[in-house]
Amino acid sequence: MTGFDVIGLRTGRLRPLGPKGLPSGIRKAAVTGPVMARRTGLDGDEQGDRKHHGGPDKAIHAYPVQNYPLWTADLPDLAAQMAPGAFGENLVVGGAVEADMCLADQWRLGGALLEVSQSRQPCWRLNLRFDRPDMARRVQATGRTGWYFRVLEDGPIETGDRAQLLARPHPEWSLDRVWHLLYRNTQDREALAALAALPGLPDRWRSLAEARLTSGRTEDWQRRTETPQ
Repeated sequence: MTGFDVIGLRTGRLRPLGPKGLPSGIRKAAVTGPVMARRTGLDGDEQGDRKHHGGPDKAIHAYPVQNYPLWTADLPDLAAQMAPGAFGENLVVGGAVEADMCLADQWRLGGALLEVSQSRQPCWRLNLRFDRPDMARRVQATGRTGWYFRVLEDGPIETGDRAQLLARPHPEWSLDRVWHLLYRNTQDREALAALAALPGLPDRWRSLAEARLTSGRTEDWQRRTETPQ
């Protein structure tokens, strides 16, 4: 797989989310025409929790359109919501899914140069987004997380652009393999050590791998996936 298509481009301003009205940019609207991709994200895109969302390692979120029919089959009661943009993605991607992408892949998309930085680690804001208390856990369990890009070179992106793969330095680290290590075979020490040593890995992921190696335990996912009371 050497390319994918942008079939939708979306940005979001802060709006209240959930019963407590938490500020969130997860409800993103379709954008027409080119939008500048910069180191911190797309022009016009906002995040309510800058500690855990956004920033250079999570500048642009991509989500495969192929995932939506699977969600509709799993959760028919949410079929009306399962349309492009539902997961707060910036790029609705056609022609690629998580298993097709590898950590540190470099892609030329429009006028920008992007690098795959990490998979999305779903958090409880998805529970609020879908009004379902187990949605973050479901996303984690299925591996239908989408992924994040860093922006290595600023440039315009628009719907209809086709991405071209320029470099794949770590073909052994598909996002599917990362998912299995994070959530399935969580104490594979050889794989954890290899992940921790990977150049360009986000600091949070390196710390996670190192903590598992040191403690021999898997971190508690509850604070990330369960909605605070």
